[in-house]
Amino acid sequence: MAKSEVTSKKVSSAASTVLRSKTATKAEKSVAASALTQTGSPKETTSKKVASAASKILHDPKASKAAKSVAASALTQKTKKK
Repeated sequence: MAKSEVTSKKVSSAASTVLRSKTATKAEKSVAASALTQTGSPKETTSKKVASAASKILHDPKASKAAKSVAASALTQKTKKK
């Protein structure tokens, strides 16, 4: 079941910043791309692989504020098993 969450404009902007960053890791860019895909599309959800990367970004003290914001958004759009 898809969640009705969508990426906000603020987070979309942060995701764009991460994607354009020369210092962003591959994982950060993957999560940012996923978040941008979910902008305005409540049927899209975060995959397990991207959710795992997002979790690692949130625990990484070196990750930028923009990357952490995007990662948190991606995790809220992950479908939960019941």
